[in-house]
Amino acid sequence: MMTVIPRLTPELVSEMNFLAHYDLNTLQEGLKVHKDADPEVIAAAKRLHGKGLITLVDGGYLTALGREVAEQLQAILTIMITK
Repeated sequence: MMTVIPRLTPELVSEMNFLAHYDLNTLQEGLKVHKDADPEVIAAAKRLHGKGLITLVDGGYLTALGREVAEQLQAILTIMITK
C-alpha cells in the first residue's frame, strides 16, 4: 500500500503563515483579522476556525489543538531556516 504524501497548497501555506503570527509565549494575545484584510488571510482564518484551531472566524485565540499545531509549526520553521 502506497502512502500519499500531502503537498503544500497555497491554502495550507496561508494557514501556516497565519498560525506563525501567534505569540506562543503568552495565552493572553490573540489575532484580529479586519474586514479589509487580504482576502487570502480572511479565508485562511475561516478555514483554521473550521478546523478547530482558532476560536473565532476572524482570528481570536488559539485553541488547545491550535496551540499544539502552532508549536509544531514553529519548531519546523526554526529547523528549516537554520543555516
